[in-house]
Amino acid sequence: MRASHKLVVLTSVLSALFLYATLANSAFGQAVVEAAGATSVSGSVAASGSSVGKAIGMVKFPSVGATGTAAGGATSSPHLIASSGPPPEESNRKTLEAQAGKDAGKVLLRATPVQAQIWVDGKIVGKTPLLLVLAPGKYQVEMRSARGETGKRSLDLLPRETREFAVKLEQLYPGRVTAMR
Repeated sequence: MRASHKLVVLTSVLSALFLYATLANSAFGQAVVEAAGATSVSGSVAASGSSVGKAIGMVKFPSVGATGTAAGGATSSPHLIASSGPPPEESNRKTLEAQAGKDAGKVLLRATPVQAQIWVDGKIVGKTPLLLVLAPGKYQVEMRSARGETGKRSLDLLPRETREFAVKLEQLYPGRVTAMR
């Protein structure tokens, strides 16, 4: 391997290490930079190949979902925190049903094709087919399939009304594009 190619590979490796370390947490990033024998980003890029080996050998990379820092601190990344509550579609659906009141209406939501995500007034509530209990009123219902098909319609629900609401989903973008010459 040529010396210039080695430098490009080394620079790429160090940049990736530094980026990962910086994103993981600041104490870890500092540990990588110091282990590489540098005090700044530009110094870490200019570090020698043996320093990279030393940096990789000295620094323990945190596992996914781990808390703490390379220096042994107790900080955790906000990006790795998992929600402990119910999924958003379940809590949104329960909120709508709790607000339905004594004059609630029932709507059976369907889509073609089936198994589309349902969004009511911008909040996800589940997948089709779904029986939803709602307060009387006007709602914006949007459905999205896994293949990128969408459909959006307005729903007017009267007090104590029971009805079926079907939406035919259509491609947002053409499935095929031809070039004209």
